[in-house]
Amino acid sequence: MIISRTGERQWINRHETFEQEIDDLVDLGNNDSGSVLDDYNDATLGIQLLIQEAIDKGQHIRAVGGEWSWTKVAATDGLLLNTKPLNLTFRISAASVSVNYAKTNDDLYFAQCGASVQELSIALKRRGRSLRTSGASNGQTIAGAMSTGTHGAAIDFGAITECVVGLHIIVNPTRHVWLERASYPVASDSFVSKLNAKRISDDELFNAALVSFGSFGFIHGVMIETEPLFLYECHRVNLPFNDALLPMMKHLDFTDSPLPHGSERPWHFQIVLNPYDLAGGVLVTCMYKRPYRTDYTPPPGLQGGVVPGDDVPTFIGGLVGIATGLIPATVNTLVGATYKPYSDVWGTHAEIFSNTDTHGKVLSSAVGIDPMDVDTVTQILLTMNVSEQFSGIFSYRWVKSTEATLGFTQNPHTCIVELDGEYSSRSVDFCRDFWRELDKAGIAYTFHWGKVLELNATSIRTMYGTAKVASWLRARRTLMQDPKSMVAFTNDLMVDWGLDSTADPDVIV
Repeated sequence: MIISRTGERQWINRHETFEQEIDDLVDLGNNDSGSVLDDYNDATLGIQLLIQEAIDKGQHIRAVGGEWSWTKVAATDGLLLNTKPLNLTFRISAASVSVNYAKTNDDLYFAQCGASVQELSIALKRRGRSLRTSGASNGQTIAGAMSTGTHGAAIDFGAITECVVGLHIIVNPTRHVWLERASYPVASDSFVSKLNAKRISDDELFNAALVSFGSFGFIHGVMIETEPLFLYECHRVNLPFNDALLPMMKHLDFTDSPLPHGSERPWHFQIVLNPYDLAGGVLVTCMYKRPYRTDYTPPPGLQGGVVPGDDVPTFIGGLVGIATGLIPATVNTLVGATYKPYSDVWGTHAEIFSNTDTHGKVLSSAVGIDPMDVDTVTQILLTMNVSEQFSGIFSYRWVKSTEATLGFTQNPHTCIVELDGEYSSRSVDFCRDFWRELDKAGIAYTFHWGKVLELNATSIRTMYGTAKVASWLRARRTLMQDPKSMVAFTNDLMVDWGLDSTADPDVIV
């Protein structure tokens, strides 16, 4: 394994929302022996040595991927391991699949932790396969996107976590495991043996590890379930902002809807609301899944570098340092110039969701709510905006619930309400005031782990319930086993959230 110590003592995340003092940034890379498996296994050994080094020196250690998170959820003050060069991907043979697996080896694909979501999409397209969902911007690594519950707007699927069916986790310097659900066997014994890993088949442990934001050890490999290549038929339409939207927003009911295909249920559905142009209506992006064919024209980049699948943070970075009185006009100009309606755009998942870049210093915060509360939440935002003027816009996406223990999309269908805009103290204050208003109104919500949030030990247990938090903590102790390794993979946010416990006799046998 290639281990390159940069000597960096400071790390800044991709969205430039914080700086973190570190002991060192370590670039990791694979050898090039000619054997993908040998190079992968050699990386496992190298990572174990780095974990042991951190323990011996009393340092913390964390993997960092695409640096996409707005908060310090993936940060550490110790060794920060850059995983992006660890991007091996490979097909799974029939011999590597459990005889009890419900599908076939063609449905599976294995990715090393540092492979970006976009790299995966491109690799899958070449073999006639596709991811089932992803976020809108896909510079995140697969392990990082999964570990924070990154989602798209696939209303009848879920977040990226729901694509994952197996995990290879290096939990301490002497132990690494292959983890999958007992209820959904995937890998054969020969596959696990090739990784030199210990097999663990346990639903509770697997569901806890899915969204663990780097704290269960080093997630080295991810087995994902894919589907045959398909096309999206994409539209973005301008609709009036009125009660006619409520059946879609509250119930995902598209009966006689004003969307391009009327009552047909879209695969992807999202709404952008500009609070400074309510008379201009909302912008609704809808995508319909279609069988793959070759006689289509892939989408070009749209004006301003915005492509069909982009979400608001992609273009909202132009809102920096605006005088309060100029916020409405500036937001209107930016939205009008960059986020325009379009129709009948076709492409594969890799082509529609192709953006891997950011545009400026931006704020993004997202809460998951019950869709039945969406009109009340919208009125809270609009009422607040009269006096506080948020320097950004509001948007809505919907996904199915997650099986991840601490996945934030907890409802049967979760509406994700997003506040995207200028990163500034006034924007952060607006978000905090919004959360307080939700509390006052008695509206239950959860936070996207990778976006701007405000949590403590009490609020996490209120949002998820003490039983789920206890299950997550128990799973961490059961998998990692070694208290010293648990301390090494603990960061400041985990302490703040009361998720740093290393001792509890109530472990899963």
